[in-house]
This record gives sequence, structure tokens and C-alpha cells, in this order.
Amino acid sequence: MIDKYKISISDLDHKCEVNALDFKTTKDLEPLNEMIGQDRALEALDFGLQVDKKGYNIFVTGSSGTGRSSYVDFITHDMAKHKQAPDDWIYVYNFNNPHSPIALCLKKGQGKQFVKDINDTMIKLKGEIKNTFSSKDYENLKSKLIDEYDKEYEKTMTKIDDKASSYGFQFNRLEDNTMISVPIKEDKPLTEEQLRDLSTEEMDKLKEQNSSLNLETVELFNNLRVIGEKLEEKLRNLDKETGNKLVKRYIDKLKKKYDVSNVQKYLTILNEDIITNISSIRSNGESKKDDLFGIFEVNKEDIFDRYQINLFMDNSEKEHAPVIFEANPTYYNLIGSIEYTNEMGVMKTDFTQIKPGALHMANGGYLVIQAKDLLMNGFAWEALKRSLMTDEINIESLERQLGYVVTSTIKPEPIPLDLKVILIGDYYTYSVLYNYDEDFRKLFKVMSDFDMEMKKNDENLMKMARFIATHCRKENLNDFSKDAVCKVLEYSSRLAESKNKLSSQFNQLVEIIYEADYWSKKDGNDVVEPKDILKALDKKMFRNNKYEEKTLEMFEDEDYLLDVKGRKIGEINGLAVVGTGEYSFGKPSKITVSTYAGKFGIINIEREAKTSGSIHDKGVMIISGYLGQKYAKDRPLGLTASVVFEQLYSGVDGDSASSTELYAILSSIAEVPIKQNIAVTGSVNQRGEIQPIGGVNEKIEGFYKVCKIKGFTGDQGVMIPHQNVKNLMLNEEVIEAIKSGTFHIYSVKTIDEGIEVLTDIPAGKQNEDGSYEEGCIHYLVNKKLEEIAEKEETALKEALQDK
Repeated sequence: MIDKYKISISDLDHKCEVNALDFKTTKDLEPLNEMIGQDRALEALDFGLQVDKKGYNIFVTGSSGTGRSSYVDFITHDMAKHKQAPDDWIYVYNFNNPHSPIALCLKKGQGKQFVKDINDTMIKLKGEIKNTFSSKDYENLKSKLIDEYDKEYEKTMTKIDDKASSYGFQFNRLEDNTMISVPIKEDKPLTEEQLRDLSTEEMDKLKEQNSSLNLETVELFNNLRVIGEKLEEKLRNLDKETGNKLVKRYIDKLKKKYDVSNVQKYLTILNEDIITNISSIRSNGESKKDDLFGIFEVNKEDIFDRYQINLFMDNSEKEHAPVIFEANPTYYNLIGSIEYTNEMGVMKTDFTQIKPGALHMANGGYLVIQAKDLLMNGFAWEALKRSLMTDEINIESLERQLGYVVTSTIKPEPIPLDLKVILIGDYYTYSVLYNYDEDFRKLFKVMSDFDMEMKKNDENLMKMARFIATHCRKENLNDFSKDAVCKVLEYSSRLAESKNKLSSQFNQLVEIIYEADYWSKKDGNDVVEPKDILKALDKKMFRNNKYEEKTLEMFEDEDYLLDVKGRKIGEINGLAVVGTGEYSFGKPSKITVSTYAGKFGIINIEREAKTSGSIHDKGVMIISGYLGQKYAKDRPLGLTASVVFEQLYSGVDGDSASSTELYAILSSIAEVPIKQNIAVTGSVNQRGEIQPIGGVNEKIEGFYKVCKIKGFTGDQGVMIPHQNVKNLMLNEEVIEAIKSGTFHIYSVKTIDEGIEVLTDIPAGKQNEDGSYEEGCIHYLVNKKLEEIAEKEETALKEALQDK
């Protein structure tokens, strides 16, 4: 009766279409230079890279291993080849505001040359300035000015001396060059003894004469100061004129060579600053007389430091636009930094200590960052958004943003930003950013979503074969035979959990390719054959299935209680998938149900013990909905059902066991035993329709292994949702067991079909009056619920009569 629900042998066929592969070995195939099965993602990525508008940066999402990072690397480098290399950038001293260094843009390759030209110029100027200012011509001009000064000085001093003499005084010069009037007698200054001998009247007279003298000579002393100031001005002008002729010659050469407005402006200011500081330049390098041990040299500023050039971005070696993969996107690695030096315990910096970040290095090209790495550095994420919104890169100390005090710092002029940023992450990260970060929506308008699977058609099969051929040549692997390629493609479908799909998780396929090559070469073969693929898969499983073996041992030792034959009321074998990192396997579990009179409904013991996930809880609530709409439309359900996964201590989640639990509840209520030789998986909705689940292959193989341990009876098998038939990619051993009639797979669409398979009793159709045909499952369940309701009603009446 239940044979109609068995799947046919043809439904198990998942062999590769050999006819679609026209080659003997991968040696006959051309390498693959394109991505397979990701048309949507590639179109989005290409669109985002081509649109030259603000905000069209790209977030590449999808599971790890789908080739997203590899393709981003390929496409960005390919597109970068068609774009010009960016300009050079230098930082120079700001003569007007030293704390704000100036950024200058030069054509590619000119930055390095400009640094060399400036350094050469300053070295030559330093020598020529020294020679020029020690030349005879300069000394003659300087002496002439000093002579003119001396004549004026002597002429004025003669007048001062004559005036002092007329008052009985003379002026003496002290060590600090100040003039002091001294009374004289017989052309000799009065001694202190002579001054003490003077009478009060004589002293008052001397004071009066001294005051008159000072008044009389004020203008003359002013003339002396003016004469000195004129000399200083003339000497400065002489230095400027002498230096200007020399400096202008060199600066003019640089201006002709670097015809850029900002550079020209800098060179003009540079020329003026050198002339202004010509005296300091002449004396620069001379040590202080008192600094015998050079202890002050640390803090002594070299005037030539301001004329250095910070070659910030040198793109002279680049042939095209840059592509930067920033593996550690910290704040400073991203936007650049300002380094400090310790001078006598004080942290100092200057424009030569400005260092570029990934944004500077990728400017004009492409910057690729893993989203999780970036988001782990909150300040870096904010700095990236700020840079993209303002179209410029501001190098700023993180301490300043945090409000910390920095003893000496600078604020470099920002550099214009023009690049594409590509973030790579999973879909959850994209969803969180899109929903909770308004700036993200504005800045990353393109999502490139890489799929985990692709259609299994002739075109993709051939591309996958060429993908294998490409890796064989690139990594010097043995060529794969056509049959070996087919085994890889079958494994790809197994990863995709569909005989109509191929997996896009290329990393897992590549692992099998490498490992099969290893076993092929170890056996001394030149071509990888199917046995090498199977061996690679077996060895890979052996390395990871220790937990599965331990679990199977517990079934063999009957530590795990599970019956695979006979029938029991309220007991059923459910199936779950247990994951241990890379490897997952199916584990059968006994589910038991106890039903009794009461009004608590379904008690999910897993939830009460807090070992149940929210999705599993939802599945149990759906069961309540099914029972209510099926049996309690005209009366209260009046039932308590206690459901539990026996010997499960690690928790349970998912709704793939909801139909299994419902079958056990119906069995317990109707008191009809369920076959223990059939394990069940499948989700259910409130209408009793079976819904598909994941991990169907692992679940079937898991129950098969337990049946193998406990002994085959010929009637054992698994019942699955009909939608999962297309997902069957079972291993050869299970398929052979099914073909030989040792093991069976049933597919059902509804609870009614499933309960018939498990009990050999039809579920039964409902009559127009709402009743069910006698003897069917629904009839038995309904009858039992009516009995419970009658007993409750009788008990209630008796309780009222007693009162």
C-alpha cells in the first residue's frame, strides 16, 4: 500500500552528463579566464566600477569560497590597466603657517625629480652663499658702507664731545655700548675722592650742568642711532641684493622646469624666504661658543630643514592606476599618519614626518577591504566614510579626535580623493550596515551578490571542466581524465544539495582537486582518475569525522536508545544534522510523546529546559495550530501533549522535525503504533502540508549507517518531503542499497500521506458532517479527543454537584 510513496531509482540518478564533456583529459581544454555562474554579481560589479559618480562604491557580498575576492582582484587589476597612473604628491613647509604643511601635486615621476632638484639647489646655494659673502667684491661693498657710517659717526661724536667739553664733561663708552657723561677738571675725569670733596653747592651745579648737557645732546645721540639703523638697513639690503642675484638664478631654473601654478607659487615664496633669512643661512652650522659638549644641538633648528621636501606619494614606478588590498585597515593605515620624534623628552614632529595611508596609495584607482576587518576598527570606518563624503583625505591625529592633548602637532593640507572602494563581506554585514548606517546607503549604492550555486547545464559543466584545467596548469597538477572531472562535478552538485545545480564554493572544489592530485602522484600516475577523487573525498571525511564515529559507536553499544525495527506508540525516529566545523553528518534521535487529559496544549520539553531554539519553538506552535484547526473547531482541545528529543543535551533548533513530532502526537492520541524502521524528516505548516528541509543527504546517510550497525531488515528507510527529491545526492553505497531493496526512501506531500506510510492505516477523509470514516487515523484521534472531552465534562458536573 505504501509502495506508491517510494521514490523511483531514476530519482536517485545524479551522474554527470558525460556527453556534455567533449575531451579526454583536461590537457585538451583551454584555460578558463572568466567567472562561472555569477552573471548577476559580475554585472553589478562591472556597473559599479564603470559609473564615475559619487557614492557608487561597491559592497561585494556572498559566502566565503565563492571566488568573490579572487574575481575582485582580477577585475580591478584588469580595469586598472586601462587607467593612467596617478600624479605624485609632495608636502612642503608652509612659510606663512608652519603648522599647516602644503600639499603639492606633480605629474607622475616629477615628485622624485623635484626633491632631487631642490636638494641639489640648496646644497649648491649653501656653498655659493658662503663663497659670495666672503668674496672681495662683497667685502669691498660692505667696507664702503661701514666707512661711510664711520665718517658720519665720528662727525656726530665730535659735536657731542665739543658740547660736553663746554659743560665741563666728557662722554665715556661702557662695555654694553651705552654712553655715560663724566665731569672733568683740567681735561681729566674727576676721581671718586675728588667728587666726595666737592661741596653741596658744587655738586648741585654739576647736576644742573649734566642735565643741561643731556638736553643739548639728545638730538645728537638720536642722530647716532639713526646712522646705525641706516647702516644695518644698508647692510641688509646689500645682503638681499647679493643673495637675490644668486638665489633667483637657481629658482628661475626650477620655475621653467616645473610649470605648475601651485609649485610656481611655492618657489616664489621659497625665494623670498631664503633672501629674508640669508643672514641665518650664512651663520647656520656654527656651534655656540659656550656649547662645549654640544648639549644644545638637539634643540637647535637647522634653517635648511624648512627647505626639505616630503616625497609623500611617489608613483614614478607605476604603469597604471593602483589596486590596493588593505589587509589591516586601522585608522592610521587607512588615512595616513604623522610620526613623532622624542627630543629631550618632548614629542615633536614636522611636515617631513607625514606618512601616507591606503587611501593615498589607492588614490586614482581601487581600494579593496574586507568589511569585517574594517568594522573592527570603528574609527577607521568613520574616517573612510568622511573621506568619501568630502572627497578628500585629512590626516589627523586620533588623539586629537579623542580630545587628548598633543604637545606638538601639525595639520597637513588635505589631498583630493578620487577612487573606488570595494568592501567584501557577507550578506548579514551588508544588511546591518544598510539598515542602521544612513551614510552607508549613500556611499555604497551598488551590491554585487555572489551566489552559492549555479545551474547545471552543458555550458556550466564545460566551464567547470576548464576551471579544473586552469588549476592543473597554474599549479602544475596532473591532468584530470573526463571521468575524474565528472566525479568532481558530482561532488559540486552534492555541495549544492541539488542534482540540478552546481556549487559556487570553488574553494572546496579546489581542495579536492589538490588532494586528488596528491594521491594520483603518490601512486605514480600522470592522470587523475575517479579513484583518486573518491580517495580524496574519503580521506577528507576521515580527517574530520571522529565525532561521527564516536556517535555511531554509542549507537552500536546501545548507549543511544534507538529502535530500527518493530512498532511503538508515541515514538518515532527523527533526523538531525550535526556539524563539526567543515564536516556535517546526520544523527537519528528518538522522539517520544506523552498525551493525557488537560488544557496545557503541547508542552515542548526542550523549550521548558531552555535547550530549544526559536525556530524549533515556532514549529511546535505550528503543530498546535494544525491540531486546533483539525480537531478543535467545535470544542476545546482538552489535551496535554509532552514532546521531547530523548538523549539530546546540546540543544535543538530548526523546524525540520515538526512533522516528525506531529506524527508521534497523532500516534499517541490514536494509540496506533508507528514503524520504527522508518526515520522521518520534514517541516509542516498549519494545513498539514509537508515543507522541504536542508541536509537531506546527510540525514538519510546517517540513518542508513545506524541501520547498518544494528542490522538491515529489508524494510528500513527514510521519509522525506517530496520537494527534497531533487536534492538527493546520496553516496554510492546508499544508492546500491536502495536498488537492491535493502533500504528505501519515501516522499510525501502531506501529513495524511506520511501517517499512512508510518502506520499502514489511511489518514481518512472528512465527511460533509465533519466526521471521519471509521478506522482511519483521524477517526481514532477524533474519537479519543471526544472521550477526553466527555470525561472532563462528566468530572466537571460531578464537581458542581458536590458543591
